[in-house]
Amino acid sequence: MTNLNSTGRDRSTASPRVRAGDAPTSYLLPLPYDRPPLTANQRHHWRRRARLTAGVRRATATLARSVGVPALGRCSVRLVWTVTDRRRRDADNLVPTLKACCDGLVDAGVVDDDVPTLMVKHMPEIVLGERGALVLVVESVNDSPPDGVA
Repeated sequence: MTNLNSTGRDRSTASPRVRAGDAPTSYLLPLPYDRPPLTANQRHHWRRRARLTAGVRRATATLARSVGVPALGRCSVRLVWTVTDRRRRDADNLVPTLKACCDGLVDAGVVDDDVPTLMVKHMPEIVLGERGALVLVVESVNDSPPDGVA
């Protein structure tokens, strides 16, 4: 179970020795969608797709600012879609939504760019739950990028 405080920050991983006021290392951004607005299988007109992409970017940037995600030198990003039934779904189809969310984090100033040296993007996850939800998990990464990634 995830332990969220009033601003949407994940406090479940905090050690008992963490002082008050220390920045958390994980942020949960509950996106305003029950299902992904962009998928790889959609064949929208370019203008409609651009409008949807801009909306996801704007929503992500607004959430990141409101939750108080600071500028992170390097971060890890996961998109988690909670579904309410056991139908088969392909996690690869969520990548366009993940990409727009990552661009929104750049727009919010969380990282300078969404290149692999600054942002680790994990494959989207689909989990079973009671209510449909789409959540972006942003975590601070303090290590250096792997060898070969420039």
